[in-house]
Amino acid sequence: MTLTLQSRVRLANGVEMPWFGLGVYKAQPGEEVYEAVRAALEHGYRSIDTAAFYQNEEDVGRAIRESGIPREQVFVTTKVWNTDHGYDQALRAFEASRKRLSLDVVDLYLIHWPVPGKFAETWRALEKLYRDGYVRAIGVSNFHVHHLEQLLAVCDIAPMVNQVEYHPYLTQAALKVYCEQHRIQLEAWAPLMRGRVLTDPVITEIAQKYRKTPAQVVLRWDVQGGVVTIPKSVHADRIRANADIFDFELTEEEMARISGLNRNERCGPDPDHFFD
Repeated sequence: MTLTLQSRVRLANGVEMPWFGLGVYKAQPGEEVYEAVRAALEHGYRSIDTAAFYQNEEDVGRAIRESGIPREQVFVTTKVWNTDHGYDQALRAFEASRKRLSLDVVDLYLIHWPVPGKFAETWRALEKLYRDGYVRAIGVSNFHVHHLEQLLAVCDIAPMVNQVEYHPYLTQAALKVYCEQHRIQLEAWAPLMRGRVLTDPVITEIAQKYRKTPAQVVLRWDVQGGVVTIPKSVHADRIRANADIFDFELTEEEMARISGLNRNERCGPDPDHFFD
């Protein structure tokens, strides 16, 4: 498919979400995250992903507001944290996030982690926020297939997005197929495995062929494979470089070679053991 930095995927409810965006996990509140978001928006990014847990929503909102870009052009994601599960608590947590972001409407609101025994009730709150027009789309993060099965068995509105750790060493093939079958858009966090996949010989070989960086090859593999991706950086030059992936296309063989690097290896916690 022919893509640009502004290209969008249509979610199951018809809302269009950019294929590529900026993640701000561990970007420090204050000037660091503010400048990162401003640099991304100035370069043409139109999707910013934050979370209550990141403690930087206020400065993300300030950067978006002061960018001068019309609000409807910027897709903003935030998330409800584990300590705010439950119907009433999740509604209060959303309102706090919305105020910190200084937004009337959030584009995508996610359950950050599948807290056992609680996420179904929390999902009811997200459904209310969606019905009431405070969020344009709702979804989940770090959900395995069995978590999605539990949720789909009881929900009125299916999640539109599942944001998970996804990179060449953790391709989550079964989860990807399941999400595709249920029209749940897969989204990658830690798409570069915090740098650990960038020295892989397969990736560096392909990078040399296209005169691209290993990071650009991996990020191209993401979006070309139908996975929304949100690499994190606070450096303007890297933010620009990460987005320079729309002037080349990997062959089917190269896509398969990168996917074949899977080791089921994580750099973050396994959702099934996060709460042990």
